[in-house]
Amino acid sequence: MELLTIFAVLAVVLPSLYIYTASVVSTRFPKLENKSICLLIAHPDDEAMFFAPTVLALTRPEIGNHVKILCLSSGDADGLGETRKKELAKSGVVLGLRSTSDVFVVEKPEFRDSMTTTWDTGKISDLLVSAFAPQLNKSKGASSPPTASIDVLITFDAGGVSSHPNHISLYHGAKEFVGALVAGKAGWASPVDLYTLTTVPIARKYSAFLDVLPTLLSWAIGADKRDKKHPGGLVFLNGLAGHGSFTTAWKAMTTAHKSQMVWFRYGWITLSRYMYINDLRLEKIKRK
Repeated sequence: MELLTIFAVLAVVLPSLYIYTASVVSTRFPKLENKSICLLIAHPDDEAMFFAPTVLALTRPEIGNHVKILCLSSGDADGLGETRKKELAKSGVVLGLRSTSDVFVVEKPEFRDSMTTTWDTGKISDLLVSAFAPQLNKSKGASSPPTASIDVLITFDAGGVSSHPNHISLYHGAKEFVGALVAGKAGWASPVDLYTLTTVPIARKYSAFLDVLPTLLSWAIGADKRDKKHPGGLVFLNGLAGHGSFTTAWKAMTTAHKSQMVWFRYGWITLSRYMYINDLRLEKIKRK
């Protein structure tokens, strides 16, 4: 009976503490405001299964961001490419994007959806240049400042969250793109900040909102806090219920990505800390 009482108390106290922490983080931690932001993903459903807290936080109307999603495949490994493109567009709107026109899907043979294929870093960088800095190849001079049509690029880190080679390829391609913007331009800062989603060990990955304390400790210890305009680390915590919360992330998966909702997906969207918590790090890019 005592054990049941303890579990009952924890079932009330832990969610309450998390909800309070989420409210503090949303108001007091560093944030991005009035930015043009691109979320770079590999497959439809990445935006919901991995980046939902980020997208929900950054698309809040009052902070003035314009968020777009660029997906480098239609996820056509099982012949569902057209269906999955439509699902991605629907999910993006559920998560707060202004319209389906802010979702872009690339379909090229070199970016084939595969668990065993590593995408070419240079080709990813070239695609990003053509999308966001087409003038780059025309202005080689060191005296002209680097420019781009976005302020922030967000993608996976070197671990890819799930070690998926397509995810990891995006990390390397994004780094090469940001480095290319300032190549040969000594003294100029990159016009694009690259933030990557932190990969955590498996025990933390499946601890749902209980991963909040390790996440905040990691941010406190590891994130550079000196530059207020370009925060070294960002933390986004979903609420547990209501609009713009975990339930919205759940809706993006269950009502938009219906083709992907096989039985084990329900385990992921319930237990994965990425449905509740995202922490991002600002990448330091070496000049070429």
